[in-house]
Amino acid sequence: MEADLDKLAPIGPLTDWLDAHVPELGKGPLKTSLLSGGTSNVVLTLDRGEKPMVMRRPPEVPPPGAEKGVLREARILTALNQTDVPHPVCYGSCPDDSVAGAPFYVMEKVDGWAPNLRDEKIHNEPPFDRMPYEYGIPFAIVDGLVKLANVDYEAIGLGDYGKPGKFLERQVDRWSGQLASYKERYGYEGRVLEGYKETEAWLRGAKLPEEVRGIIHGDVGTPNMMFQWGPPARLAAMIDWELSTIGDPMIDMGWFTGGMRDEENPDKEFPNALNNPEHFPTKQELARYYCAGTGRNIEDFRWFSILSRFKSGCLLEYKVAQAEAGILSKDTGRFFSRIVENVFKETAAEIRRMS
Repeated sequence: MEADLDKLAPIGPLTDWLDAHVPELGKGPLKTSLLSGGTSNVVLTLDRGEKPMVMRRPPEVPPPGAEKGVLREARILTALNQTDVPHPVCYGSCPDDSVAGAPFYVMEKVDGWAPNLRDEKIHNEPPFDRMPYEYGIPFAIVDGLVKLANVDYEAIGLGDYGKPGKFLERQVDRWSGQLASYKERYGYEGRVLEGYKETEAWLRGAKLPEEVRGIIHGDVGTPNMMFQWGPPARLAAMIDWELSTIGDPMIDMGWFTGGMRDEENPDKEFPNALNNPEHFPTKQELARYYCAGTGRNIEDFRWFSILSRFKSGCLLEYKVAQAEAGILSKDTGRFFSRIVENVFKETAAEIRRMS
């Protein structure tokens, strides 16, 4: 581990860079430790005797696009330093891989607690593991999404952070194309998914919401949030901005509320839910709260809600494809197969109820 750590955060070159670019960390001897490591990014703590910080960088063998992704994430966090959006403050970024072998950035070590995903369930810090405190968690997240949606992204220097225009028009092609790509990537011939064509046709035929451009986090869920200690639920920081872009920010709401209770279908069951749906508000309740804070039209929410489920079904089918290719176990493939099937069946049933 010591040899690996030295490669990830070489003390000498990194100390010199920190002296020049992140004086807030202090001037003492640099100590590093591995906070978390994965296939896409590695997170290390940096300590010089004062306030510890966090370094985020690709692993030693980075996946395609990881270096670019780290710098992109640093850019949005730095821009958000000018706003009241809860996020880790970014103190500096380094595109020069001669310092640590890869680009990296240094950010605040957020003081707070994070939900823990284990045994296919999300576990919260007490007392947020029970009512009434758990009920406030999604509202705290939506408070953050409201602040994010209300940011003038051009004013903080993110005018070129996403592709210009027609974001919503591109969405169905984007995710149907993702589904089709599994054939070339994994040799996966695909399968007939009941409800898929009906969902795709509805999205293509429905009137598009009037697009509002803003910052999208891209992966909103309790595992990507940190909360302040003690009740009531208050957001400390939205983390993991790797999928952020510029588009219509209501898409984050559709994604976040996808597995929540539905006032129009109160008998729906949630066998694969990560959270306890009974301890969360309905998706419509959260949508009304979001629209009250952003001035958005609540009538637009349905389109975003259906799009998010179409997107999740198209994305999660890659787990099925990987299982067919022998990359994942057959049991994992069957688990995600059921999730994808239910997503499209339930969405098509909702579309039929509307007609």
